[in-house]
Amino acid sequence: MRRQIAAALCLAVLGFAASFPLAGAQQRTAAPATTSIRDLMQAIIDPSADVLWGAVGTVVDKENGIVELVPKTDQDWLDVRSAAVRIVEGGNLLMMPGRQAAPAGAKSETPGVELEPAEIIALIRKNRKTFDGFAKALQLLGAEAMRASESKNAVLLMDIGARMDGVCESCHQTFWYPHQFTSQ
Repeated sequence: MRRQIAAALCLAVLGFAASFPLAGAQQRTAAPATTSIRDLMQAIIDPSADVLWGAVGTVVDKENGIVELVPKTDQDWLDVRSAAVRIVEGGNLLMMPGRQAAPAGAKSETPGVELEPAEIIALIRKNRKTFDGFAKALQLLGAEAMRASESKNAVLLMDIGARMDGVCESCHQTFWYPHQFTSQ
């Protein structure tokens, strides 16, 4: 009887232990690949920045004259806050080491204007502190935009949008199309 119990226990332990490598292999293969900077920009940062930039401003047209844009409802302000959260977290994602400029095999979307992905990554590696500084500046502006949305401060939100545009453009001029400004 003891032998049967011992054999059953051994089989149970062996079966349990044998399941670990399989479970580990399943977890490793299920993990997604790190997305590229281009992916982050197109999926998270650009659309979120567009929400902030489009939330406040002045539109002048023949049909409606001068129209001041400002979030009107609590939901509008919540949408602005959500975009600001994505900007903050997008900055975190940009600073993750090892991220490529574009998906594998991708080329410049505007050859002759924008550098090729390998050239962009070489510049980022050479000037990592500068790149991370732009990402941190973006985060700080996102945090300011969160506070502006919570206090429903449209004037501050407009100022933040202008400063964010400057940070974004400076990063692009430094890493994506630097030759456009050095050859002039």
